[in-house]
Amino acid sequence: MRKDFGAKPWTYPQAVFVIGTYDENGNADAMNAAWGGLSDTTELTLCLSPGHKTVKNILKKREFTVSFGDVDHVVECDYLGLASGNSVPDKIAKAGFHIVKAEHVDAPLFEELPMALECRLKSYNAETGLLVADIINVNADERILTDGTIDLSKWTPIVFDGVNHTYRAFGPVVGKAFSDGKKIG
Repeated sequence: MRKDFGAKPWTYPQAVFVIGTYDENGNADAMNAAWGGLSDTTELTLCLSPGHKTVKNILKKREFTVSFGDVDHVVECDYLGLASGNSVPDKIAKAGFHIVKAEHVDAPLFEELPMALECRLKSYNAETGLLVADIINVNADERILTDGTIDLSKWTPIVFDGVNHTYRAFGPVVGKAFSDGKKIG
């Protein structure tokens, strides 16, 4: 038997995104956002309300980064979602993150978070909060690579559990995509 919950923003997994921007004066800002995902092969869609400092920066600069929260920085990533850049201008420093400018867009990367997307704004609807961006580049710190590819045994991204308001870690490998299904039939 199943239980109905009605329309809810519950999908699994919801990546924990740390969105990095610069304002018009070159000051870095970051926020934690979990409502988003791929909407095409090189397109990211996020749901962000217009009052965020991050959204204001994106609309001005039209570029931003999306880093992935990880197990080693759960507290820091959560803080970036609790503190508003509108009232806490030094929240990145308070979180203990260090920034470096991304190579392909005018936005900050966070040295502590080893994987990021560099994005350029395509569209934003302030009424719905729907933001669509092109992924210009994906980068990863060499410390999480094996043979030139991302190795989840060297890095553990976290996901947001919106039902229980918790963060969870990715788990072990349980199957091989594009292979295991061939066993049927």
